[in-house]
Amino acid sequence: MPRTSTSTAFGIDIGGSGIKGAVVDLEKGDLATERVKYLTPSPSTPAAVAAVVARLVKEAGWTAELGVTFPAVIKNGVARSAANVDKSWIGTDVDKVLTDSTHCDVTVLNDADAAGIAEARFGAARGVDGVVILLTFGTGIGSAFLLDGQLVPNTELGHLELDGHDAETKASSAAKDNEGLSYKHWAKRVQRYLRHVENLFTPDLFVVGGGVSKHADKWVPLLEISTPVKPAQLLNNAGIVGAAMAAHEKFTQ
Repeated sequence: MPRTSTSTAFGIDIGGSGIKGAVVDLEKGDLATERVKYLTPSPSTPAAVAAVVARLVKEAGWTAELGVTFPAVIKNGVARSAANVDKSWIGTDVDKVLTDSTHCDVTVLNDADAAGIAEARFGAARGVDGVVILLTFGTGIGSAFLLDGQLVPNTELGHLELDGHDAETKASSAAKDNEGLSYKHWAKRVQRYLRHVENLFTPDLFVVGGGVSKHADKWVPLLEISTPVKPAQLLNNAGIVGAAMAAHEKFTQ
């Protein structure tokens, strides 16, 4: 993904509970403006979500490159799944919907994949060879699979079946909050999940992100697995940074 001379792009991260965006400094991999966040509408239909995205763009006065993450498998701009947003997104051309609503040059990619490329360029996975798996713990569990710093897109490891359940229904941070679990209790579930992923892929590093990563000191030290685990350095801004990178570098899935 080659760079060009422009130093900023706008990134928007669409999640199951919130939609947040900011202008990103592409040289530093950091936010160049204050992050603005709105609740994800319910129901989170294409029209409702597009309206929030358009609001963020309009309020920022932004008219140039726009990168947007989306919590789904994305192929050629089209959503092929919809785990934590309205099912009407399945088969929808997300790129077109958001281009029409914002009138910007839009690039859409999976939310965890965006976080993965940001962490590989600027964060915890920078300079790490071999297999790195980034996992974002939020409304669900997103995943980004990196091999020698290159992304293998749309892995969706949060939907692995584990103990008869979709893994994210038991080990996401939403499951922690919904069930009122302590960090100690929840960390046991995360450990069970990570060991399962470890057995399948033998990674060289796990990077853990999502909103709960800002409290990594309360649960990462409790994990007992063979693979090193690092908190995402960009924390919950990784998706925004990765989205902006993807727009600037014309990343496609």
